Amino acid sequence: MPRRTATMLASTLAFIALICAGVLIKVPYSEMSPGPTVNTLAEARGEPVLQISGRKTYPTTGHLNMTTVRVTGADYRMNLVEAVYGWLAHDGIVVPHDTLYPDGKTEEESTQENAEEFSQSQESAKVAALGELGIPVKSRIVVSSVIKGSPAEGKLHAGDVIKSVDGEPVKEPKDVAKLVTEHKPGERVDFTVVPVKDAEAAEKAGKEPTGSEKVSITTGAAPKDPKEPGAAPRAIVGIQAGTDHTFPFSIDIKLADVGGPSAGLMFSLGIIDKLTPGDLTGGKFVAGTGTIDDKGEVGPIGGIGMKLVGARNAGAEYFLTPSLNCKAAAADTPDGLTLVKVDTLDGAMKAMDKIRKGDKGSLPSCG
Repeated sequence: MPRRTATMLASTLAFIALICAGVLIKVPYSEMSPGPTVNTLAEARGEPVLQISGRKTYPTTGHLNMTTVRVTGADYRMNLVEAVYGWLAHDGIVVPHDTLYPDGKTEEESTQENAEEFSQSQESAKVAALGELGIPVKSRIVVSSVIKGSPAEGKLHAGDVIKSVDGEPVKEPKDVAKLVTEHKPGERVDFTVVPVKDAEAAEKAGKEPTGSEKVSITTGAAPKDPKEPGAAPRAIVGIQAGTDHTFPFSIDIKLADVGGPSAGLMFSLGIIDKLTPGDLTGGKFVAGTGTIDDKGEVGPIGGIGMKLVGARNAGAEYFLTPSLNCKAAAADTPDGLTLVKVDTLDGAMKAMDKIRKGDKGSLPSCG
């Protein structure tokens, strides 16, 4: 065999061996890439994203798009070839696996957590939107979940309305934990609750829940924090408290295969646009992201760079950006996309007014 042919054959075989090794070698990385954007004012999979009944709604135009990020699954392990390709590609980024899935979460656990966060973001988006419009929303503190094997198991139930703890009225979920931890493990704590069945019956009848009863629970001790080995044991009963809302009319958000809390701001704006006369967007294409709480405070999200690319690829002209994401967003903004800094829903509404009027120069900037 001629030397040149032998050299080429050896080089080819070595290259094939490297490719095979790259495919077989798994690396602890995951990939993020731009996901689809969805106009909250329009339809997704043949049905309106925002469905409101029992209240007059108004026509809308333009776009108020929520944005998403595609990520490789928690149980998926990239090989070396995929990682190298991801590092070289311009439409995605490769990050350590633990960045996306801390604490060794499984695919199922991650999906469940994202679904819960998405559901909570919808509730907060509704409350914030109606609050911005001055429409009252009834709320109450409830038992969100009961930990299996905890002191509260069998005594308190998910959906029970918590009126007071040790006779002290509770107004926020954090009040429950505060009052419980004033005890030592082994001491008794008294809850005054409306059982879930009575609360649900009252809600169906459009009335405030009544018929409270006292439930006494002997507190247990929380697991020791390895970061504070000498700390005194903390009392717990084993429940997660949350807020339940009763809305004056029906607002349903229909969007499948989306998780996490980052669409809250855009849902709130979409709800407001549908419930008010006039046109919030002025026909403009606005996209954005940001968590939102019941009071309308906008919080930061992950994957901002990927969301900017996805928004611009979809045709967005403006991008509502949580202020804490502004630095990262401004470092790599796609051409033709104007970043608009927001901290609150009210601030976002004022920015939308400027966008609608074409007053681009006075928009709060991330620059």
